[in-house]
Amino acid sequence: MSNKPQLTVAVSGLNAIDSPGPGIGVIRALRACDDFTWRIIGLSYEALEPGVYMHEVVDKSYQVPFPSAGKDELLKRLRYIHEQEKLDVIIPNFDAELSNFIRLQPALQQMGIATFLPSVSQLEAIDKMHLYEFGRQHGLDVPETLTISSLQEMDKVESRLDYPMVIKGRYYEAYIAYNRVQAEGFYHKISAKWGLPVIAQQFVQGTEVVIAGLGNGKGELTGAIPLRKLYITDKGKGWSGVVLEDDSLIALARNFTEAANWRGGFEIEIMRSDDDQLYVMEVNPRFPAWIFTTVAAGQNLPGALVKLALGKEQPPFNDYIPGKMFVRYAWDLITDIKEFEQITTSGEL
Repeated sequence: MSNKPQLTVAVSGLNAIDSPGPGIGVIRALRACDDFTWRIIGLSYEALEPGVYMHEVVDKSYQVPFPSAGKDELLKRLRYIHEQEKLDVIIPNFDAELSNFIRLQPALQQMGIATFLPSVSQLEAIDKMHLYEFGRQHGLDVPETLTISSLQEMDKVESRLDYPMVIKGRYYEAYIAYNRVQAEGFYHKISAKWGLPVIAQQFVQGTEVVIAGLGNGKGELTGAIPLRKLYITDKGKGWSGVVLEDDSLIALARNFTEAANWRGGFEIEIMRSDDDQLYVMEVNPRFPAWIFTTVAAGQNLPGALVKLALGKEQPPFNDYIPGKMFVRYAWDLITDIKEFEQITTSGEL
């Protein structure tokens, strides 16, 4: 019997598909943190999220209502899950769900459930619609960004941005448009799936790099790992990457954390231009899918987040191991139709 305290942690983002969520990587990182023993509760939105059936990774899964159902429906479901599991910490991992979880923090705290999330104002300040202005205020280079709520606004966009330009959804998906026809086609595709507004951003030619980081909510950077994507899928997702030794990227992560007074995990997507300028393309307000790589590089950022959420001491990481590399792969996980039927009908597995 281990003398280590056991924690029960609920984690979302179990969609380990070709456009993976961060949940499985977060869970693997937690299980690699030997300060605790872990009971992991998966929070799923779809019955076919692979993490639901990965029983060696997730101890039990519960379906939760989609973010569009609102925070009250979510709280009702979380109360039930807490009655069954006695949750210690919740780590939400989808952009679209964060607003509900942030607004529920006081209620969750009353229930004895810890989180470690930014405020609503912090979240809004760095979203895709406001990041350009945030960069101007805090000395971060962000390509000019415009929002589009109708096709009539494309004339305005073309007067400000040159082709190619990037057409993005507010939360997910981005495409490079090389002309007006492509831009309008991507507008229709994204708005039909994710709603309005759609975002247009000036394209920057260069090398794509990313940083996974953790801010302690006091303006200090707890840890950060920079990585260059080696292979990118047609959906723009990194399928392999290597940890870089680059002080300029760590400095950028530190500047962001101080400027935003960031509390929680984050990922900064950066384009290093051909003249070595660092442009911040996006800031994702949660850990990335490749977060388990930070453990191999010497910084277990999800484990550190849990300690901060519980009010425990977590000194900043001072160094990391460059050259660590991840290669994502797919395999067939075999289960039984009875498990699918159980999660579909009862919402639990």
